[in-house]
Amino acid sequence: MNAEFMKSLETMVNRDELDPEKWIDFPDYGFRQYFLWKNEETGASIALLEYEKGGNIPIKHTHASNQFMYCLEGDYEYIDVGMRLRPGSFYMNPKGNPHGPTIAHERSVLIEIYDGPHYAEKPVFHTDESISGFLQK
Repeated sequence: MNAEFMKSLETMVNRDELDPEKWIDFPDYGFRQYFLWKNEETGASIALLEYEKGGNIPIKHTHASNQFMYCLEGDYEYIDVGMRLRPGSFYMNPKGNPHGPTIAHERSVLIEIYDGPHYAEKPVFHTDESISGFLQK
């Protein structure tokens, strides 16, 4: 069989083999982010988020697309509504809905999915480098 036909379009990422250089750190806010998959054309993405205890998103903000989160570990709270994500919890926030601030009551690991670009404008917890490619065009 031709080798070209044997190539797969599928992607697999093993958590134990993540490239340490690809983590995006937010030290002022106690978390880091690792993109497992990105669609550069649409802005859609899937990322792993790791919050240390006390890590947070300090402000209420909105997204330019729908946001989905699944909690793998920890206790992560959306303070304004008292919604707490614990292992096995699924969270959906619709496009344009103000939410936050948040806090990790203990070390928390979340999968975060966007079905389009993350933001219409850069929030204070992002830098020009960390927001690269995730602003609405």
